Amino acid sequence: MRKKILEVENLHVSFATYGGTVKAVRGVSFDLYEGETFAIVGESGCGKSVTSQSIMQLLPKFSALITDGAIRFKGKDLRHLSEKEMRTIRGAEISMIFQDPMTALNPTLTIGDQLTEAVLEHRAVSKAAAKEAVVSMLELVGIPNPGERLKQYPHQFSGGMRQRIVIAMALICEPEILIADEPTTALDVTIQAQILELFKDIQQKTGVSIILITHDLGVVAQTADRIAVMYAGKIAETGTRKDIFYHPQHPYTKGLLKSVPRLDLEEADLVPIDGTPPDLFSPPAGCPFTARCPNAMEVCEKLYPAKTEVAAGHDVCCWLQDERAKRVVFSS
Repeated sequence: MRKKILEVENLHVSFATYGGTVKAVRGVSFDLYEGETFAIVGESGCGKSVTSQSIMQLLPKFSALITDGAIRFKGKDLRHLSEKEMRTIRGAEISMIFQDPMTALNPTLTIGDQLTEAVLEHRAVSKAAAKEAVVSMLELVGIPNPGERLKQYPHQFSGGMRQRIVIAMALICEPEILIADEPTTALDVTIQAQILELFKDIQQKTGVSIILITHDLGVVAQTADRIAVMYAGKIAETGTRKDIFYHPQHPYTKGLLKSVPRLDLEEADLVPIDGTPPDLFSPPAGCPFTARCPNAMEVCEKLYPAKTEVAAGHDVCCWLQDERAKRVVFSS
């Protein structure tokens, strides 16, 4: 049985703005196991990136607040660690890849200097040993002639090569968890496929656990072992790749699948999801998808559904799957 490496339990995150308090993440819970790729998928604004930044404790200090929940890694709740303690974990044990590789790299430093600095920050090794580790990692991520390219600057690499360098930087200290936040969004489809294949290859060689944040179901279909579908700050459905793509249970999951091209299905028309997500300044008491759901019931507006296990490891928060729904009676 695989070992659980990270637990996120009942996570709530809010942002203070001039317009009021945005309740961006509302009770998110999931586990991550050794050597697996766990994907969090959903449309823009659903809270998936905020969730990943909460794990790394990278939320803006003056506007963001984790109001409830726990983030446990190796028996420690990361919420209660000091910034000094978190710096020893970031990069060394949990690393993160961001969307745009150009902004993730310092344009004034060579890639050799940037990667060597990361090694020296977390390991007690000589500069020569650090450089050797950098060359090996660049070779692992597919940078040709890595020894010669250490003296080059980020602008001298293509977008795909820059993303490989960012991946190398995230993996250079051999972390146990890699969080990839929309890692292929800025890349064309050909380079995207190469990067996704690289993730698979690196995971097989290093055993790193990956949290993949994306809005792209195509990316999820190629890489994820398990998937969490997120909507309006909550997780609507969690299951294996087969569960989500071939046996979806939540109306939002079904809507997502109908709104993207499917090459594995004949005569599959694209059907958009009507409406817009709810206002997270004042989120609804019931299911947040109610206003857009073709199967919405009265109970959906008034109470948020409990998590129901429809199969082993396949959970959904939907009144349609809850046998108690028919017994709930509201007074007028």
